[in-house]
Amino acid sequence: MIDRRDFCKKALLIAGGMAIPLSALELFDPKRLLAEKNDPAPTRWVFLVDTHKCVGCGFCVKACKIENEIPYDANVTRTWVERYVISRDGKTHIDSPKGARDGFISPKMEQGVEHPVEVRNEDIAKAFFVPKLCNQCDNPPCVQVCPVGATYQTADGVVLVDRSWCIGCGYCIMGCPYGVRFFHPVYHVAEKCNFCYHRITKGMKTACVDACPFGARRIGNLKDPNDPVTRVIMTERVNVLKEEYGTKPQVFYLGLTKEVK
Repeated sequence: MIDRRDFCKKALLIAGGMAIPLSALELFDPKRLLAEKNDPAPTRWVFLVDTHKCVGCGFCVKACKIENEIPYDANVTRTWVERYVISRDGKTHIDSPKGARDGFISPKMEQGVEHPVEVRNEDIAKAFFVPKLCNQCDNPPCVQVCPVGATYQTADGVVLVDRSWCIGCGYCIMGCPYGVRFFHPVYHVAEKCNFCYHRITKGMKTACVDACPFGARRIGNLKDPNDPVTRVIMTERVNVLKEEYGTKPQVFYLGLTKEVK
């Protein structure tokens, strides 16, 4: 007997000269009603990253993998940290070995890990670390391109993936301009950071925020003017990644520089 996911992957309806997955015509699960904003939630989750405080230890990456069932040794992760090294000749060198799961160990000490950063200390103009994760966009392209509603946005702004509905078409992975989505190596469905939704909706912090010993990661409620994260976003100079795409990302950065992509 073929299950729903396998059937939807194979079954196509030809309409107007286009092949549409039959699953796109299914009635959505009631959970999808959370995405309708007729009754907006009093919360809008936002994330704040302070690049001045990040030391590239990788504790956040470890915690995320353990919390969210991402195989520890798989070369994929929901959040990662990039190292930026700017040399005196103006070139930007970026690396993120294993997503920085184990931090940034000397290349001589690591086996089988490529390090594109090969700049002598005396040639370094500046260097810093940049944590990255899903931006939980207000205008998420991944939601728009999902043909079956497996990717949807909650009333409080978090974009989720329903593993039981995802058919693994990969449209959302291609549609994300931030490269934060990937195929789960075990479940073979689209995967990404979801701000640890199962935790924050219970009053807890995300796994990565809890794991960061330096306070480089913080989560807050943008609709609460007294929230410490909201106060920073509203009063200090913050930036977002790839603002030109019009996705309205809700991950804000302190200390972001022009070299960051």
